[in-house]
Amino acid sequence: MFENSQESRTNLSELGEFGLIDHLTKNFSPKLESTIKAIGDDAAVLNFENKQTLVSTDLLIEGVHFDLAYMPLKHLGYKAVMVNLSDIYAMNGTATQVTISIAVSNRFPVEALEELYAGIQLAAKLYNVDVIGGDTTSSTSGLMLSVTALGVAEKDEVVYRDGAKPNDLLVLTGDLGAAYMGLQVLEREKEVFKANPNAQPDLDQYTYLIERQLKPEARKDIAPLLKDLDVKPTSMIDISDGLSSEIIHLCKNSKVGANLFEEKIPLDPAVISVCEEFEIDSTMIALSGGEDYELLFTISQDDYDKIKGNPHLTVIGHMTEENEGMHLVTRANQKLPLIARGWNSMEEKED
Repeated sequence: MFENSQESRTNLSELGEFGLIDHLTKNFSPKLESTIKAIGDDAAVLNFENKQTLVSTDLLIEGVHFDLAYMPLKHLGYKAVMVNLSDIYAMNGTATQVTISIAVSNRFPVEALEELYAGIQLAAKLYNVDVIGGDTTSSTSGLMLSVTALGVAEKDEVVYRDGAKPNDLLVLTGDLGAAYMGLQVLEREKEVFKANPNAQPDLDQYTYLIERQLKPEARKDIAPLLKDLDVKPTSMIDISDGLSSEIIHLCKNSKVGANLFEEKIPLDPAVISVCEEFEIDSTMIALSGGEDYELLFTISQDDYDKIKGNPHLTVIGHMTEENEGMHLVTRANQKLPLIARGWNSMEEKED
């Protein structure tokens, strides 16, 4: 967890709860006009004027959502913010503020939490959001983070999951599968280290995959891009649990079916290479891997020419009538039922 175990360690008890909050948040100062009052009072005060307010929250728990054996705390802080900002961008909104709450055990010194908050601060700076509050408390079972993100959008610009129509095009940003395969590489190296602590991993060829797992980027660029192209999605969702799960969410909410074309799913060459190394089907990884934090949305066919050839966007299928069902059309032109096999945090684990 720490690069140098000989570095100074300040016990949390030396600062106390309020002293710790003051210490960790001393470098956060509001930058946005919508932030009237941030950290330092009983509640934050915000003014979004006549815009719609968007709110999303996520809870990240050590041992369930992250493993500190290979997740640096600075990266964890950054990723925790990204997970929530992605949900705001999936509503076609602009993220504005976040709150950060942590529960932490006494095995973490103050210096460890400084690293965590350095990642949070970097994310807030790069994505132009204010950190406006939160809470700290003790934990008997490791580290837990709860992040709430707020954002805004004009009333007629908010995009929901329930607006897709038959014949709408299914569009994806970026590429898929890298985050999941990055996790597989890290888990493999963890097992190698446990067997031989002197082993030095050579991860250069996996840089893209590991970065997508440890330091994902939310698609802040897509809403302004679509606005410049004069395209408003009819439905949208972010890809946190795998492509198949997210398509099914859009279909069920919009009461439509879908045809997803396997040959159209964008995969980075590094993903294909590592899937071959692990003897895993790359299409399955794209469908079920998750944690890509790309955006999946639908548009009217009339808007196709506006996005055609854009390097950030790929048309991967189309929506159908609800009674036609949800299918993957394989490279061999077979239609297979689309099944949600994405990650389920409530799934029972075998002992």
